[in-house]
Amino acid sequence: MRIITGRARGLKLLPPRNYLVRPTADRVKEALFNIIHSAVPGAVVLDAFAGTGNLALEAWSRGARKIVLFDKSSESLRLVRFNVDKAKAGADADIRHTDAIRGIAACAERGEQFDIIFSDPPYDKGLNEALYKELLEHPVLKEGGLLVLEHSLAEEPLHYVQPGTRIRTEKYGDTKISLILWKS
Repeated sequence: MRIITGRARGLKLLPPRNYLVRPTADRVKEALFNIIHSAVPGAVVLDAFAGTGNLALEAWSRGARKIVLFDKSSESLRLVRFNVDKAKAGADADIRHTDAIRGIAACAERGEQFDIIFSDPPYDKGLNEALYKELLEHPVLKEGGLLVLEHSLAEEPLHYVQPGTRIRTEKYGDTKISLILWKS
């Protein structure tokens, strides 16, 4: 697990000690950022299920202005803090001990908004759908922003996104990435 390109290019991130956290594979991350590369510079990014900080730190390395990282696990947050410090991204990173749903509601109360939101939760637990519904209720993703869902082959976001939503899904082995262009 490494930062692929940008200001922290080649930096090896500390991986999790157990299999409870499943970081995005480098090849999937590289393909994803090849698709969204033009949206990243200057963006305010939320990593709603940070795990290791892998996705947010890649975005920061590629020019995101600010990264916010949520995780409800204290162990994951220690790992995120370590990786943020290792990348020297601390001044641009806001690490919060919260689950994604409560975190979204708190961001809405503060009037915070994001250009890109990454959602890479544990697979097949309905967490992407719950996050999507929370975003409908609490508009913290800017109009025209990107919601990036990482999920299993079994999950089908078209079953829960609003009709007419622009969505692009790519398959990489046993992982799918769904990109949703946000409309309020």
